[in-house]
Amino acid sequence: MYREEIKVLDCTIRDGGLINNHYFTDEFVRAVYKSLTEAKVDYIEMGYRSSRKYAPPGDFGDWKYCDDNAILRVIDGIDSDIKISIMVDAHRVLEQEFKPVDQSPVDMIRIATYVKDIDKAITLANRCEDLGYETCVNIMAISAENEYDLIEALDQVAKCPTGTVYVVDSYGYFFCEQIEHFVKLFQTHLPGKRIGMHCHNNQQLAYANTIEGIRHDSNLVDGSLFGIGRGAGNCPLELLIGFLKNPKFNIEPILKVIQDYMIPMREEIEWGYMIPYAITGSLNQHPRSAIAMRNTEDKDKYAEFYSRIFGVE
Repeated sequence: MYREEIKVLDCTIRDGGLINNHYFTDEFVRAVYKSLTEAKVDYIEMGYRSSRKYAPPGDFGDWKYCDDNAILRVIDGIDSDIKISIMVDAHRVLEQEFKPVDQSPVDMIRIATYVKDIDKAITLANRCEDLGYETCVNIMAISAENEYDLIEALDQVAKCPTGTVYVVDSYGYFFCEQIEHFVKLFQTHLPGKRIGMHCHNNQQLAYANTIEGIRHDSNLVDGSLFGIGRGAGNCPLELLIGFLKNPKFNIEPILKVIQDYMIPMREEIEWGYMIPYAITGSLNQHPRSAIAMRNTEDKDKYAEFYSRIFGVE
């Protein structure tokens, strides 16, 4: 599936950080950055840019806040053409946390938003564009949105300078038919903008749905090493690279960092397809209940979880 304009973004550090409160070592982040550089992946998303003032209570690692100094620390000395992305929540970022792009290691800012916060997302996108950054607007949980409200939001985003808008299957609910429908809907209401694709693997469809988005001209697509991410995780980057057949990609460095870091990490941190996530995905629900269940002594009592979700005694 070679198409030169398709760009790939790795969200290992950002989405993966949701399962360990963003406590990745500098060694690991540096290894991921170096491997993706050697693999010729287009973007790496280092983490969130969260305002400490608005962060939820708790203890978090550096990649929750993703300060420029932390990024510079791990990329120091590595010659790289890969672009660095960070993600922000539209309702949790203070204006003064962004420097002009020529004073920062960051190239792109992805703004995560729900439809109800689209005005905040547009305001933030305008501000970041004025500072020289590439921007994306990632409209989350569209499977749970009223389509008329979604269309109104898309029509608003169409008027702002952001270059890319993402179809995000936050709950891992979609099948290929919905992916096709929403990609075409976004294209209709966002003329001239690139459509991105970010899929979760609750029903083991993240890879297939990403391919479906590509088939309908999504040209910025997300993956993560070994599919790491919250709950069921994301589209595995190694599968995506293999599918795209772009001669510039080199999969060997990706396999090496999975071998050396991700496999041992799986012994300590849980992610990937499991029945509780399949249940929440099929019901178009946030995976928080499944995540909570997996942290109890009853983590493998799938039938009881299913009954509880359905309210069956």
